[in-house]
Amino acid sequence: MLLNLLGLLFSAVGFVCAALILTHAFRRSVGTGFMVLCIPGYILYYAFSQFEHGRKNLIIAGLVSCLVLAGAMRAVSVDLGALEVPAVR
Repeated sequence: MLLNLLGLLFSAVGFVCAALILTHAFRRSVGTGFMVLCIPGYILYYAFSQFEHGRKNLIIAGLVSCLVLAGAMRAVSVDLGALEVPAVR
């Protein structure tokens, strides 16, 4: 249960960081915003190359590390059987 809550917390922080990058991309241009939104991996390219913010380093680190940690917490909690569905008879 604790791993699921930590995974949820890390997912929320990663989502906020991604939303900051996405809003910056849409303010730059609609085409860039849609590329960041629709092309897998382009958000990382955009974050490193064109994203300009006073806390750029923290936002990129939060995006990458929190989403990796959220995935790891989810994988560990599933492996431990925290999300087992009971068999219906």
